[in-house]
Amino acid sequence: MAERNFTVIENEWITLEDGTRLAARIWMPEGTEQKPVPAVLEYLPYRKRDGTCARDESTYPAFAAAGIAGVRVDIRGSGESEGVIDGEYTPRELSDGCEIIEWIAAQPWSNGKVGMMGISWGGFNCLQVAALKPPALKAVISIASTVDRYNDDIHYKNGCHLSAQLSWAATMLAYQSRSPDPELVGERWREMWLERLENEPFFLEEWLEHQRRDDFWRHGSISEDFDGFPIPALMIAGWADGYRNTPIKAVEGLGGKAKALIGPWVHKYPHFAWPKPRADFLGEAIRWWNRWLRDEKNDAEQLPQMRAYILDGPRPAVRRNEDPGRWIAKDVWTTPEMRTFAVSSEGGLAAGSPSRRGIGDVYLRSPLDTGTAAGEYFTLKPDAEMPGDQRIDDAGSLTFDTHPLLEAEDYLGQPVLDLELSCSAETANLAARIVDVHPDGTSTRVAFGVLNLAHRNGNAKPVPMEKNRKTRVTLVLDACGYRFRAGHRIRLSLSTSYWPIILPSPTDPGVTIDTASVSLSLPLLGDHREIVVPQPANPDPLPHYIEHSPAETRRTVERDMTKCRTHYRIYENTGLVEHPGTGNATQDIRDETWTIAPDDPHSMTGVSTWTCIARRGQQSLKTVSTSRLGCTETEWITSAKVEAFEDETKIFEKTFEKRIRRDFM
Repeated sequence: MAERNFTVIENEWITLEDGTRLAARIWMPEGTEQKPVPAVLEYLPYRKRDGTCARDESTYPAFAAAGIAGVRVDIRGSGESEGVIDGEYTPRELSDGCEIIEWIAAQPWSNGKVGMMGISWGGFNCLQVAALKPPALKAVISIASTVDRYNDDIHYKNGCHLSAQLSWAATMLAYQSRSPDPELVGERWREMWLERLENEPFFLEEWLEHQRRDDFWRHGSISEDFDGFPIPALMIAGWADGYRNTPIKAVEGLGGKAKALIGPWVHKYPHFAWPKPRADFLGEAIRWWNRWLRDEKNDAEQLPQMRAYILDGPRPAVRRNEDPGRWIAKDVWTTPEMRTFAVSSEGGLAAGSPSRRGIGDVYLRSPLDTGTAAGEYFTLKPDAEMPGDQRIDDAGSLTFDTHPLLEAEDYLGQPVLDLELSCSAETANLAARIVDVHPDGTSTRVAFGVLNLAHRNGNAKPVPMEKNRKTRVTLVLDACGYRFRAGHRIRLSLSTSYWPIILPSPTDPGVTIDTASVSLSLPLLGDHREIVVPQPANPDPLPHYIEHSPAETRRTVERDMTKCRTHYRIYENTGLVEHPGTGNATQDIRDETWTIAPDDPHSMTGVSTWTCIARRGQQSLKTVSTSRLGCTETEWITSAKVEAFEDETKIFEKTFEKRIRRDFM
């Protein structure tokens, strides 16, 4: 099919039933008057004008050239859209999404068929909107998303608090505090800005009010009703990201409706993600849309149910630009056969089921700063955001190693750990890591899992541990696709802390582990075929804007030996970058510090400050937002402050403060 010319509609207003206008940027193929076209919607709070413009401009022109309209809409209260955001994946957000789809399908240029896609927030809400069954929505592509909002997002994981919950609340507070672009919204821009500043929520408060998997988290989790999900879904994720479980859970839950693609990537679209190899996402997506939005017979429905990149022993590095490995396919995904390992009488890890060997009961209480080599929960760059050499964290862990492998072993799926332990308190945290130990001792994290022991039987109704009574627990780790090479060792690392990925339990009692009960099951790759996944034709698909000041990244760990404090610091500065088409220059600075005393769980604090700047001509707009989290044994202590400046004059200030009871946490 010959490529079409297209035009870009910089801002189109979509008026909802309640009169609120949402802002859309549309890439429109030519010739729609004679032959209407399908459309793809991406619906986000991340600001189409400046937040996602680079990735949008790497994607939607290709869709439009293929005869598919691209519609990028700012969620209510975001970017140039009117109103105020009311939370994350709320009923109003999803209802607005259904209205947008109805609006698109009714346009004279539309053929009445709509697809929806996105990464992260957009990957979440395309699944959630699809579950509401708007008639015109025919297919979705969901990248780095979740089917279970409680266990596979940035909030909680098996009852453990993720530090990313504060980090993301701070990010959203910063993004929602920013002004709409005066050039697009006209004279109302200041009124709209002040309305947002006055009424925007601090998301962390609501998230901490729901520490169990209750109706708040069930809402928007399509795992609650896989059978009711109506349309085909292409599910994409990366092994370097925190959202790696979703493609497997989706194909297991949705069956033939879902197709999975898992690469080596961080939290980015596959045609510009790291580490390489990348995937030709644009060609993949256009094929998917043509099949389901214009009924082209291209056999997209015959894609293997699972395509995955099997990592081949990558080493931790300052920057992982390309990971060794190979692409495999499973036409039908089935529950993997497991290979079981147990602790031997010598204290190693050996193939076979537990046989009451082990090395007896071992008391484990990790320093509370164990975990600084974990990287981010979800990663945006292949640098220190990815896990580093695991020997740092293994020093505070209980570890069991196999002998050097005589031949390579290949795995794909979610590992499972079973063991018996006891605890002197009602709960404690347990973290488990699967580690590839290279012949020189360098150690690569393959998978990890965490568990709040009060959540051992489920996340809806936690059950306190019976003090000092041996209890069997099962921990399902995050998925992996990995080859352990011959000569390498497989390590199981256990710790009671994994900070700052997870926050400490209230009392940090430690646990006593019956090593004879330890059973680690790794999912064998099983039957498969090797395939080629095409890489993008353009190795540098993102547009380049005008750089007025350079970007800067710093990530450091400081151990203050005098005050007995460990500080984990993150500094991200995008630099001041101007879009050549709009003249708008923006800069975002994130300055975040986590602090803990290795022996005091109540010393934990997190502080995240965002400075967001927008300049055009002589006008300068700025917001500074600071979010804080601390704790006692019984409460979470939250606060935030937002300040807004116009040409360096403060025009607004607001604070949030709340103390929230800890619930078996």
